[in-house]
Amino acid sequence: MGAQDIAAALQRVEAVLRRRPETGLHDDASATAKWDGATRVIASHANGTQVATDMPTELGGTGDKVTPGWLFRAGLASCAATSIALLAVAEGIDLSALEIRASSRSDARGMLGIAEVDGKPVSAGPGDVQLHVHIAAQGVSLERLRALVETGIQRSPIPTAVSCATPLGLHIDVTAG
Repeated sequence: MGAQDIAAALQRVEAVLRRRPETGLHDDASATAKWDGATRVIASHANGTQVATDMPTELGGTGDKVTPGWLFRAGLASCAATSIALLAVAEGIDLSALEIRASSRSDARGMLGIAEVDGKPVSAGPGDVQLHVHIAAQGVSLERLRALVETGIQRSPIPTAVSCATPLGLHIDVTAG
């Protein structure tokens, strides 16, 4: 699909959502993760796509698959890149480069339930989450590109979920055996 096709599709969707805002609310495709023995997990999409994960060797895994944390960073970076690219098309900007690297720092003590010396719990989640964006477009000012990135990130679902700390509902179904 070319830039003009994408821009036209975005305009159609925007027109519908302005007329009928309720049509914008939808359930997202769920992800199902099934334990595959040891530290391996297979994440599946309803369309049949599967992604295998494992832990690094220092945490008992084989280290030959991506980790769930890497999938989180990959989702963060790819969602941000998609949002920025869509916004660029909508604004008539022909990007010559767009690359986003998501990084974070984690403390393995949190996964193991090890507290700080003072007894304070260590978070199992990543901290210091960063997006590093490289963007370029011929004939577009640096200020406009910077604004494009900032607006794109504000409109991007996964970066927004991270920055707004979306609440997590937990539903547990326990069976015997």
